[in-house]
Amino acid sequence: MNILFAVSEASPYIKSGGLGDVAGSLPIAINKKGHDCRVVIPLYKDIPHKYRTSMTYITNLTVDVAWRKQYCGIFKAELDGVTYYFLDNEYYFGRSGLYGFYDDCERFTFFSRAVLEMLHYIDFKPDVINSNDWQTALIPVYYQVFYKYKMGYEKIRNTFTIHNIQYQGKYGTEVVNELIGLPLYHSDLLMYDGCVNLMKGAIQTADKITTVSPSYAWEILDPWYSHGLDRILINKQYKLCGFLNGIDTVGYDPASDKVIAKNFSSKDISGKKACKESLLQELGLQEGNEPVLAIITRLVSHKGLDLVKYVFEDILALGCKFIILGTGDKEYEDFFTQMQRKYPDIVSTNITFDQNLARKIYAGADIFLMPSQSEPCGLAQMICMRYGTVPIVRETGGLRDTVIDCGGVDGNGFTFKSYNAHDMLASCERAIKLYKDTEKWNDLVVHDMQQDFSWDNASEHYIALYNEIVAWNN
Repeated sequence: MNILFAVSEASPYIKSGGLGDVAGSLPIAINKKGHDCRVVIPLYKDIPHKYRTSMTYITNLTVDVAWRKQYCGIFKAELDGVTYYFLDNEYYFGRSGLYGFYDDCERFTFFSRAVLEMLHYIDFKPDVINSNDWQTALIPVYYQVFYKYKMGYEKIRNTFTIHNIQYQGKYGTEVVNELIGLPLYHSDLLMYDGCVNLMKGAIQTADKITTVSPSYAWEILDPWYSHGLDRILINKQYKLCGFLNGIDTVGYDPASDKVIAKNFSSKDISGKKACKESLLQELGLQEGNEPVLAIITRLVSHKGLDLVKYVFEDILALGCKFIILGTGDKEYEDFFTQMQRKYPDIVSTNITFDQNLARKIYAGADIFLMPSQSEPCGLAQMICMRYGTVPIVRETGGLRDTVIDCGGVDGNGFTFKSYNAHDMLASCERAIKLYKDTEKWNDLVVHDMQQDFSWDNASEHYIALYNEIVAWNN
């Protein structure tokens, strides 16, 4: 089966978050099972030179962007058994950064149309195109309106994956004529709540809609989580399903990680103590056997940081050290910086994005806190368990699907249901109490490290879905 994974970023070439991790890992897992999954992304200026040298030029073409005709170069590279295509246009992608530009609608309109035009020029016809998030949401729309009955495009199925429903690609109605170029009698595919909504168009036209966890698939039918798209999702829920993301279990492996102070595994966790001691020393925190509680996140409200802020000193009073790593809203950056000044021996605030320090925290911390208001999937809770760090999470999205409370059978962490600071505090208290029972805590650490969050499992669900929709052609 041939699958084309159309996405706006892909690790290791370029990424800004979890979307890039998925695009860098899922196709590898699918290909290992005997399929041909290829990836197409824009050729951004920020893709490192070491990767550009391995790219080969295929051809160039012109792409319609409403009344404009824009140049598009096609380049190709292979990495880890996956073929990658890169679509080049200096005007749209020859700038530093991925998103947040005034012309993002035009940039990704071009990219979506170029993905489909590219199929004329490569030796690959997909059975399924899997588009991802609003940046590629126009692909199933364009396919239905312009390409479905064109020679060479017959019987292609479209899947659309929602990684974060908060970002939908909402624009004024003028972009239908000025940028997107849809006939007026098809403009209703994109119209929603008085504006153009690109994600709504993909929900309307794709054969299947997936999300990045089973819980998130039903949560986004609720107005609390849907950011306004619940009405169209309820109408199209027969298309909707959720598959839990995986993590790169080779890249995140405490037994071979070269960044951490000492390697360890579920068979011998003694190295974790050395990692903790090294982390405390590096961050200037006092030594001692108190549990280290850590947060690695974007410092924004929907990550639950208002809860942490409300009871922060109560958490410290339970007898723990606290490490924060991340950047974000000034409100939270200032608060955690102030807490470090007030408690310099037990609080370390690191307002930065440091991948190596993150690994050291995963390995050296005892407890990992994720009190998110919403979390489509979440990777940090899986990574921390891989490194034997016990998670405390709010039961939402992928956090609900991966963390089972230790109060029940087969527990691997601590959870709380309501979005409430004192419920979170109670879970912290339960975790710290169990930490004091060394034997039970070590058993929990080993149990967490043995959890299987690999893409090998997750890819099976995608393959089954692709097989289902391809079978519709027979």
